[in-house]
Amino acid sequence: MNNSEEKYFAAREKMENLKQFYAHLIIFVFVNLVFLSFNYYKNYIEFPWVLWGTFGWGIGLGFDYLKAFDKNLFLARDWEKRKIKEIMNQKD
Repeated sequence: MNNSEEKYFAAREKMENLKQFYAHLIIFVFVNLVFLSFNYYKNYIEFPWVLWGTFGWGIGLGFDYLKAFDKNLFLARDWEKRKIKEIMNQKD
């Protein structure tokens, strides 16, 4: 596989991740607005049960964000490649 094909597949994967994130975000907002309105009309948010689902789903959405925008809290995707190059370039 040549360099242009690798770039194409990497760009396509990034585009799919972005598309998936935005779809999840739209669904997240819509569903949580429906649940929030139901919670409000049912008990005027005396007990905000809707926040439990929003919090849990928000964690998952946060991981989708990290994947879509290449933000890794622990190790970047190319960390191994950079580390190998760094070790190879070190002089004994």
